[in-house]
Amino acid sequence: MLEPAYQADVVIVGAGVAGLSAAHRLTSAGVTTVVLEAAPYVGGRMSTEKVDGFRLDRIGRLLSTAYPEIRLTPGLDTLTLRPFAPGVLVHADGRTHRAGEPGGVTSAGGARGALGAARAFVAAPRRPRAARRAGPSPDGTVARAAPQAAARPLPRSFPPLGSAIDQARLAAALGRIAAAPVERLLARPDRPAGHALAARGMPARTVEGFLRPLLAALLCDPDLTMSSRSADLALRAFAAGRLCVPEGGADTLPELLAAALPPGTVRTGVQVTSVSTTSVRTQEHGELRCRAVLLATDALAAAELLPGLRVPPFHPVTVVHHTPDEVPSTGAGLLLDADRRGPVAHTAVLSEVDPSRAPAGRALVSSTILGAPPPDVDRVVRAHLADLYGTSTLRWELLAVHHTPDAVPAMPPPHDLRRPVRLLAGLYVCGDHRDTSTVQGALHSGHRAATALLTELGADSAHTAAPLPRAA
Repeated sequence: MLEPAYQADVVIVGAGVAGLSAAHRLTSAGVTTVVLEAAPYVGGRMSTEKVDGFRLDRIGRLLSTAYPEIRLTPGLDTLTLRPFAPGVLVHADGRTHRAGEPGGVTSAGGARGALGAARAFVAAPRRPRAARRAGPSPDGTVARAAPQAAARPLPRSFPPLGSAIDQARLAAALGRIAAAPVERLLARPDRPAGHALAARGMPARTVEGFLRPLLAALLCDPDLTMSSRSADLALRAFAAGRLCVPEGGADTLPELLAAALPPGTVRTGVQVTSVSTTSVRTQEHGELRCRAVLLATDALAAAELLPGLRVPPFHPVTVVHHTPDEVPSTGAGLLLDADRRGPVAHTAVLSEVDPSRAPAGRALVSSTILGAPPPDVDRVVRAHLADLYGTSTLRWELLAVHHTPDAVPAMPPPHDLRRPVRLLAGLYVCGDHRDTSTVQGALHSGHRAATALLTELGADSAHTAAPLPRAA
């Protein structure tokens, strides 16, 4: 028998969220698709380590309930998102302040967002600094405030993040950006985000005390060198929705995508060594013929298969996971550090946001360092967390330290937020390095690539993917 001219319509290299998102759209249109992944699991950088009942994200990117691609991507209809408490906690000037989030804004109702932001900036209660340094009480326990006390604002003796006029101006700006069409934001001149915020009249106190730590948490760029357009999109998602994490860990999202594909579509443990417009060669199974190839790996792996493909710089990220002996009371809030006097950029009692992240009776505190871990990372981070949470951390147990040097592609201006996904006929590329460096960007780039592929191939293909030959 003559062998078929090709064994699949499209071969996708890489089973991250971009490739899996594209695979869903292609298979739904009747295009036979095979996804090849070198690792033994799907998800790429969205991976989660399981340790003694704890679920520990390796990078721990924050999502937003306002991400449109989460609602639009087939296979994610059963995804459960666990939101943080409305607003964020900001540690500034040695105190913790609660900043309100303008949630629930739509294009027809920006006023509700402005009202939400107007609730911002009340000082949250803290233990006295002397008490925090004292450590455990004589009976061996660590005193902490009752949970209900954390939500009760104290009178403010000074404006924590700018004057009342500054706060009203920021509230109005968040309300406007939440209701602004994406096209309008993309039409703005692109410049470093820090310069753009200053040019728009944002006071330095507001930028340093709120916007810098917030954008650092969203885009992993503490120096605000990212594209102002990317920053605007991140602020829009923040203002229009709620920060959240996937229930069960970051790997839940790609695992749901993979499980919803036709059986046999995703094949892990397959190392691709070369690609062309009509075939993919693998280390284990030889050549697989196809009509088109979609590279959905990270930028470094894509450039190894396609020399000359531009590789952006990366922001390194380190995530440190602890289980505390006494749970700090944050009301499931995200705590940002504006003082920048320690390595931790942001931290959260993640088990209060998503109880499935820790076994019953235990708690999980996950803290993010935007860079390499410092020497003696556990001691240094626990000392910083003691100040941020206002409690002793002497008896906190270190669970894991995950350092990823190429965690998040940088987006310096001018940054093309819609980089072409079609390189030439039969050869495509997608991933967060072709869009924004977010989960939304990865999903959207997969959407764009699938749309371009369907235009080139047509949606009338209905071939059955041939099984890969056995490895020799």
